[in-house]
Amino acid sequence: MSEHNNQFMIRRAAAADVVAVASMVDELLSEIMLAIGVQAFDVASDETVARLRDFLDAGRYVVFVAFDRSDEPVGFIAMYESCALYAGGVFGTIPELYVRPECRSLGVGQGLLEAAKQFGRSVGWTRLEVTTPPLPEFDRTLAFYEQEGFTVTGGRKLKASL
Repeated sequence: MSEHNNQFMIRRAAAADVVAVASMVDELLSEIMLAIGVQAFDVASDETVARLRDFLDAGRYVVFVAFDRSDEPVGFIAMYESCALYAGGVFGTIPELYVRPECRSLGVGQGLLEAAKQFGRSVGWTRLEVTTPPLPEFDRTLAFYEQEGFTVTGGRKLKASL
């Protein structure tokens, strides 16, 4: 467990944290959909809990959770290992990073990113990658990542259902 600013603690998620993290995933997706005005995701808490439990059990996902002084979860970061020739080997991808609104600008996001970077270095990743929507509603998110040392590499994230 690591302490940050004496206001919160960050530790790797355990099985007991799955419901709390899934709840924050729902909050994240709802916030994104409200910002863009599009029902882009299906928010299904039970499915998210089951999926997260499976990902953690299989070792496919690494999650760090931030807790306030009263041991309430206030944010999380999720990562998984990727590999690509362009990246020079294995690297981490951040699919979700969320800090509850009342805890933003308190260093929680920075603390979560630092935990992610430390973990990535410990397992030999060459870098971390994250995608933010190229929309004005997410300019603050983009600025946060740039402040934390991320650089824009271009491109857009696309998907095709299988």
